[in-house]
Amino acid sequence: MAKVFFRLLALACLLFNVAAGHAADADYKLGQGDAIRIVVFQNPDLTLETRVSESGTITYPLIGTVAIGGLSIANAEARIASGLKDGGFVQKPQVNIAVIQVRGNQVSVLGQVNRPGRFPLETGNTRLSDVLAMAGGATPMGADTVIVTGIREGKVFRREIDFPAIYIGNRPEDDLFIASGDVIYVHRAPMFYVYGEAQRSGSYRIERGMTIRQALAQAGGPTLRGTDERVRIHRRNGDGQIARLTPELSDLVQPDDVIYVRESLF
Repeated sequence: MAKVFFRLLALACLLFNVAAGHAADADYKLGQGDAIRIVVFQNPDLTLETRVSESGTITYPLIGTVAIGGLSIANAEARIASGLKDGGFVQKPQVNIAVIQVRGNQVSVLGQVNRPGRFPLETGNTRLSDVLAMAGGATPMGADTVIVTGIREGKVFRREIDFPAIYIGNRPEDDLFIASGDVIYVHRAPMFYVYGEAQRSGSYRIERGMTIRQALAQAGGPTLRGTDERVRIHRRNGDGQIARLTPELSDLVQPDDVIYVRESLF
């Protein structure tokens, strides 16, 4: 009895895992190039491994060409089952489709991420945060703004998203659903530059809300010969011209600012 019980328990666990996996795939939309395995319960001669063609179709025994591209797995199963039943081939067909290799629905992630490349969309409710996680997240030099481009309802789509604000500013609506063919681009973060009598002259990433005082602190502050009272900024204006400014230390740093720490007069 104990052996029978454990066998039944193992079978129940297996069926549960299969059902859970099938539920996870339920929202996935089959796309061109996807490799799938089709199984019909108690009809092993109808088992087929095939690939969805560029036109979104497959050729299935007995019923011929079946258009399944763009359908969820559940709907594709229902379409094949309907064809078998309507043709009088199987009275009550139970069709199961498993995706062997995902190629049709992919998204590209480019720019300042740890693993740029193309990634499969395994479900229909994949969000921007999910795809960035697949790409290993942004590098330390990545900008806060993420650009998403693609096609929505037949029209070109482009959106710039302040990614940290999704969590910091409680804006979950900006965590977009990603569609097949989308391109996600993370640009290089805006930079500022420090030279003159600074401890560590060089280029630095502008942090959110960074002031001139904080920028100087990032560069280690003035040397013994320098002073933060004689700081000058070279900043490009709207006409593309470089202006020389004498800022307040509480002013915000702007992209491509060049901060010059002058020598103390005394």
